[in-house]
Amino acid sequence: MTVDDIMVPRSEIIGIDINDDWKSILRQLSHSPHGRIVLYRDSLDDAISMLRVREAWRLMSEKKEFTKETMLRAADEIYFVPEGTPLSTQLVKFQRNKKKVGLVVNEYGDIQGLVTVEDILEEIVGDFTTSMSPTLAEEVTPQNDGSVIIDGTANVREINKAFNWHLPEDDARTVNGVILEALEEIPVAGTRVRIGEYDIDILDVQDNMIKQVKVFPVKPLRESVAE
Repeated sequence: MTVDDIMVPRSEIIGIDINDDWKSILRQLSHSPHGRIVLYRDSLDDAISMLRVREAWRLMSEKKEFTKETMLRAADEIYFVPEGTPLSTQLVKFQRNKKKVGLVVNEYGDIQGLVTVEDILEEIVGDFTTSMSPTLAEEVTPQNDGSVIIDGTANVREINKAFNWHLPEDDARTVNGVILEALEEIPVAGTRVRIGEYDIDILDVQDNMIKQVKVFPVKPLRESVAE
């Protein structure tokens, strides 16, 4: 199976024309149900960037003046995926490049569709992502070996619910909080900690916060989700 089999077809891609009236753009952002949205000029053929909608909402709430220039600076460069790429190959590429969404293009560079890491995982691992909130789906990346890469800010109760895990959730709300509570110190990247039945590798620590971890449950992911 390839990305062509699961991608959102071009005709169904939701984007924002940056040449639209600014009030119209703000209205589209405010009502968008998607985690990311394509920004383009006049036509999808001139796609220029990919905007994380949650980041746009954050900027709108924090900045006194949220402008089109601010929005464009916050957007990410578009990641292109060649049509016909096998799902397993593209999953590895997404993980290697730390991307979650890409535009599928043909040999002439024409946009054919849109594919996300969640779509691929639903085919490879199962439909467990349908139980996640849109926010959580942005914060987790299940791996082929049964582990899961998770942002430190992810809500631990949502993690437990989505994966049928049993990480401690009585005193801490986030994965970062659970680990800091267990260690009683700020770890360095490369540290491994055992919490309950989970081995957790600390992948990234910045500004006294755990930014990203890899969790290895005792039970494989497929088995945990199936229960």
